[in-house]
This record gives sequence, C-alpha cells and structure tokens, in this order.
Amino acid sequence: MKKLILLSVAFLLTSCTPQTKDLRYDTGPSQTSESSAPESGASAYIPLNYTNQTALWIPYMRFADILQGKTENEYRSELSTLLDEAAEQGINTVYFHVHPNGDAYYDSDIFPRGTYWDGDYDPLAIAVEEAHSRGISLHAWLNPLRMQTEEQMSQLPDSFIAKKWADSPESGYIRLVGERWYLVPAYNEVSDLVSSAAEEILTKYEVDGIHIDDYFYPTTDPSFDSEAFAAGGASDLSEWRRDNVTAMVKSLRDTVHSHGSRYKFGISPQGNLTADYEKLYADAELWSSDTAYCDYIVPQIYYGFENETCPFEPTLRRWEQLTADSDVSLIIGLAEYKVGKEDKWAGESGRDEWVTSPDILERQIRLVKSSFADGYALYR
Repeated sequence: MKKLILLSVAFLLTSCTPQTKDLRYDTGPSQTSESSAPESGASAYIPLNYTNQTALWIPYMRFADILQGKTENEYRSELSTLLDEAAEQGINTVYFHVHPNGDAYYDSDIFPRGTYWDGDYDPLAIAVEEAHSRGISLHAWLNPLRMQTEEQMSQLPDSFIAKKWADSPESGYIRLVGERWYLVPAYNEVSDLVSSAAEEILTKYEVDGIHIDDYFYPTTDPSFDSEAFAAGGASDLSEWRRDNVTAMVKSLRDTVHSHGSRYKFGISPQGNLTADYEKLYADAELWSSDTAYCDYIVPQIYYGFENETCPFEPTLRRWEQLTADSDVSLIIGLAEYKVGKEDKWAGESGRDEWVTSPDILERQIRLVKSSFADGYALYR
C-alpha cells in the first residue's frame, strides 16, 4: 500500500515501500464492496476514513486556548488555523477530545458541559464541519472511565447519573481514587453508560468514528471493586478485571458498528504491553487480534531509541507481530511533545535523547513508514 508522506517543514521525508497488508477500507470516503449506500439503521452520511492514517490528537487541554472565553467566530478561526496547519502537514485524521472527564464538549443529554466550554455554540459540530471541509476524518475521542474531580462532582446538579452514583457510593458504580472519581467497569450499568456516550455522538453528529485512549483501571488496589469481585464468584482478580475492560471495549465497538461498518472504532493503549496487561488490565494483545474488538489500534510508543524499558524499534516490532495476522489496522502513536525535552522515565541512557537528537521524530517516522504499520498519529 502506498503510504501518505508527512509534508512538514520540520521533516520532509522520502517515501518508503511498506510490506503489503490487506485493504480494510478505501482511501477517501469509506465504501464497502457491496454498496455505497448507507447500511440499515445508519444515517445518510457516509463516513470519511482512510486506509493509511496520518493522525493528530487534539486534546481537551487545547480548549483552554482555542475554546474558553471565545465567541463562535473566534473559536472557528482558532480551530481553522489548527486544522489548516494539520492539513498542510499531511494530516488526514484527527482524534478530537469530546468526553475527557465525565463531561461533554458536544450537545449531551447525559453528561455536563466541559469546563472550557462556556459559549452558546456547539464545538463538536463546528469541528466536524471544519475538518470535513479539508478532507480530514474526525473521530470523537472519549475517556470512558475517568470522571470529574471530587470538587467538580460536588458542584454538579443531581440530575446527572454519575452525580447520583457518587452520592450513593453503596452502588459501587463509581469510586474516588485520590481527588478524582472513576467509573468501575465491573457493572453492566457502567458499560451501558459508556456506550451511551458513543451512541449519543454517533446519532447527533457526522463523526467518522469513536476513539478511546489508555485510561482504563486507575489503580491495582483490590478494594476498588472488591464488592463486585466477591459477588461475581471469580477467583483471579486480574483476569476478572481484564474481562471487564474487554467487555466494555466490545460494547463500544458494537455500538459504533450498529451505525454501519464504515464507522471506525479505535483504541490507543500504552505502548508498554506489560503495563497495559498488569496495571491497567487492558488486554491489548487480544484487541489487536480481531476486529470484533476494534478496527484500529494506536499504541502510544512514546519512547526514544535508547529508552531502557521500551526502546522504540523493538517495541514497534512487537506491535507489528500482534497485528500481522489480523485485520486490525496498526497506527503508531508518536510523542511529538517530547522533542527537545528531557525524558525522566527513559532511564539514564535515554534521559537526554530527545534533547541531543533533534531528528529523533523524523527517524521514527521513517521507520514506521518502512514497517508493517498502517500509519502514525502525533501527540503534541
């Protein structure tokens, strides 16, 4: 497959010839071999998705600058500038943060408004419009389990379901970890609430997919969900927790595909598979093996070549192996935000690599382009 080339002033790269992998969906608007008409139950909109993603995360922290306190025209101008720069650099997909902390940066009947949204316009509707006008696919990015801080939750109206759960901790559906609330994925009621966020967005907006990242279990403390574990009769806590997360992931995937197979569901776990499996209870290896769980996976390989725990190239090869025999697309998450900065988690050998090697991101992109991967995503 021909891969897209990042047209960035910072790193204008020569194209590489990748290994062949079966086409899952067409470059340009998604089509199926059967028909270009919407599937039963789907809207008239035909999602825009690409075989090879060159993607960009737009996290909610950016909203403090481009959304908060801005008029509709000011927000549209700020977002247009951001998307123009992305398009000029070859970006064809954005993961737009709409549900980061139990809140909503879209018109929601289920969740309260996000902190940075204080205008009388719809930030997601404008983002969809502006992205599509540039030929950019937009996937709504959710954090399924992370909720408000304790202070924020106390200020919410009692009408919100998460607030009701927080006020009745005996339900077990939500737990306080440190200063923040987290949903407990051991319950069908929680999985249903998480899926309702995806359903609401897909029903109201012409987004092209749903995207989640690595906020799964927030703690390994057995007390977090001890009541549910005891009631369930399982014997292995870790395996039971992984099953809970996988069930939630499967529910999200099925919700997305209920609107038509052209809509895509993606997961972005940590690049460290051991941490995923043992600390977050995220079975990323299983998810990478079958489109029954996700259409694409974006491991956050935010490591330098000299990282002592997860050096970049061996980690990339491991993820290639996981997806080699599956139809799950592999998109490599890259840490553009680390360029020029000390990496205190990389060990002594890798601590200063992002400072002393200004071409590190360029080298990583070259390696991804020559790999089995189907693209890459940049976190700024």
